Amino acid sequence: MEVFIKGNFKKTIFKSDNGYYIGLFKVKETNSENLEEFVNRTITFTGYFHELNEEDTYLFYGKLVEHDKYGKQFQVENYERLLPEEKDSTIEFLSSGLFKGIGEKTAEKIVEFLGKDTLTIILENPSNLFLIPGLTKKQIDTLHHTLLDYQASYQTIVSLNELGFSTKESLLIYNKYKDQTNTILQDNLYLFMEDLEELSFKKVDMIALKNGMKKDDVRRIQAAILYIMDEVCNLYGHSYLLEDEIFAYTVRALNNQVADSEFLLALKNLLLDMKIILIEEKYYLKKMYEAEQNIVKRCGYLMRCSDCTDKKLDSKIREVEEYFGCFYNQEQIEAIRLSFLKKLLVVTGGPGTGKTTIIKAICELYRLMNQLSYQKLSERIALLAPTGRASKRISESTNLPASTIHRFLKWNKENNKFGINEYHKSEVDLVIIDEFSMVDTYLFDSLLKGLKYDTKIIIVGDYNQLPSVGAGQLLKDMIESNCLNVVELKELYRQKENSNIINLAYQINENCLDQTIFNQTEDLIFIPTPTHEVTNHIIEIAKQYIHSDVQVLAPMYKTLNGIDSINIALQQIFNPKEKGKKEILINDTIYREHDKVIQLSNMPDENIFNGDIGYIEEIKTESKKEVYINFDGNIVKYTPTNFQKFKHAYAISIHKSQGSEFDTIIIPIVHGYGKMLYRKLIYTGVTRVKKKLYLIGEISALEKAIQNDDTNIRRTTLKEMLMDNINVV
Repeated sequence: MEVFIKGNFKKTIFKSDNGYYIGLFKVKETNSENLEEFVNRTITFTGYFHELNEEDTYLFYGKLVEHDKYGKQFQVENYERLLPEEKDSTIEFLSSGLFKGIGEKTAEKIVEFLGKDTLTIILENPSNLFLIPGLTKKQIDTLHHTLLDYQASYQTIVSLNELGFSTKESLLIYNKYKDQTNTILQDNLYLFMEDLEELSFKKVDMIALKNGMKKDDVRRIQAAILYIMDEVCNLYGHSYLLEDEIFAYTVRALNNQVADSEFLLALKNLLLDMKIILIEEKYYLKKMYEAEQNIVKRCGYLMRCSDCTDKKLDSKIREVEEYFGCFYNQEQIEAIRLSFLKKLLVVTGGPGTGKTTIIKAICELYRLMNQLSYQKLSERIALLAPTGRASKRISESTNLPASTIHRFLKWNKENNKFGINEYHKSEVDLVIIDEFSMVDTYLFDSLLKGLKYDTKIIIVGDYNQLPSVGAGQLLKDMIESNCLNVVELKELYRQKENSNIINLAYQINENCLDQTIFNQTEDLIFIPTPTHEVTNHIIEIAKQYIHSDVQVLAPMYKTLNGIDSINIALQQIFNPKEKGKKEILINDTIYREHDKVIQLSNMPDENIFNGDIGYIEEIKTESKKEVYINFDGNIVKYTPTNFQKFKHAYAISIHKSQGSEFDTIIIPIVHGYGKMLYRKLIYTGVTRVKKKLYLIGEISALEKAIQNDDTNIRRTTLKEMLMDNINVV
């Protein structure tokens, strides 16, 4: 039996752009004993709605839930809007303001004449309205057309629900297409997945097939091509695919239900519709091609801008040196000078070459040259990074505000849109982006759209580290094009006496490992260990660092020496079971108070981002389950709905560590990691170390990883586009 409450909407507490409501509902009737206490009272409700008004009577279908903070609520899964039936209700509805030009007296006259079926008569036989004395043709047209539109919007959403879309998905569709929705439903409902990122191909395809779409329909094949091109490019980081690849993946996506001729016809249609772009046998999604083009155009414009000039530049650089009490080497001075002279600059270098030092110097030089207070400086520049931990590092080193790129662009997680965009640009004059190797093509394109066209951009990063999760290899392509202003920092700035960590990083990068580098200095230790003993050695080393900043980094989650297994073992060392220490079981994993955990996805409303590390402050398991996690003083509450957003962090993936640094790092390395043994991954792990590095496992596995530079070779065209469009400097 479906549980319902019948009554009237009373008040909006919250409403999102995509139709999500939190509000108050006056309950008149229910079929649930659990809800009888709310009859003739209001209850808080949540759910997705096209629109709500106080005049209508509604049937809300759903369930009673207990919210952790706000108590009992009715969670609406589906709803019906009931037209008024009683005389007084109909008069109130017609005079509510929905029908322009119809006041209370006119409404009373209409209802008196047409009776209890007033609204049905207006919908089905509007000519009867001409029989009512004093009613004008304009009023009659208003009544009929407004009521038709009113009913049509609701019926459209009901139709989408009946097809198989959820109420939330139906609202997304209707809000996008309005009165064109039914036309698209009849013509090509795969357009929904093209225009709305929230709707997957698999969901739309399932609904299409269920409602009569033929498996070999060209519209279905076209949709599958667009879907797999997006999926494959994001998975492997490519900007484009080749025809035979697209065909192979499309066949797989459609379970071998496509012939060569049908595929070629679909591909031709997509080219004619300009949904994909073909350049020299390379097939691009239109959005990817345009993103790369936009990046090239902006780079070209900034490179053509005249150099800034100021006779005081050199003296101001010396002022910066005095302010920080240091002397910059020639590479660093060149980078600092060009940051003022040029509109676009790339600063690259390996670990220990002073990239963070350069960012500090650039900020201070910009302040001095423009005679700004630190408050004004923070308004004129934006210090950005791809991750929360990386942005925090910039802020700590510069004593200036910094943020993730997503936060700067005011990312809305509900609709996956940016508030800062081509129509609403940021007013900052200088943007510095650190850890740029992690930035993908789409994100940088979005950032450029949100900046004024002449905003100065300074890019900082090490392209030998892991590339972005999304498509592209921007930093590598920009540097290798030889078309942009690039300063490469080579001189070691952070090299310490009796230190070999940075030397190892450079050996890894140059594929020339000298095994004698290990165990010669206190900071770099390699412990040869059979696979089955690796975790035991990690435990023994970890015992020495119970109260220190130590982090285990591993290439993968599963296998004997995977992250999951290591976390279970290290929990017993760092946070063993104790009387009075509360525990909670989440997905077969025990979490305890004081456990170290890592955030797995962005929660911008809580100022928490993917990769942030915190500690469980408190666990509640009595009346309701709650976990409170402390992220450097920011305490965030988690409930069962988002327990999946964190994991143990005694060991984390090397991917998740990017943008972070730790005093002591332990990296297990064994042949069991298979395809995850490759150069960029190991290089990235090694370059996260500040003081001491332990490598545990098989030296032959390390050698294999260093020699493997073939994993995930990305096919992009940004480099060639830059070379074709920008004069070499």
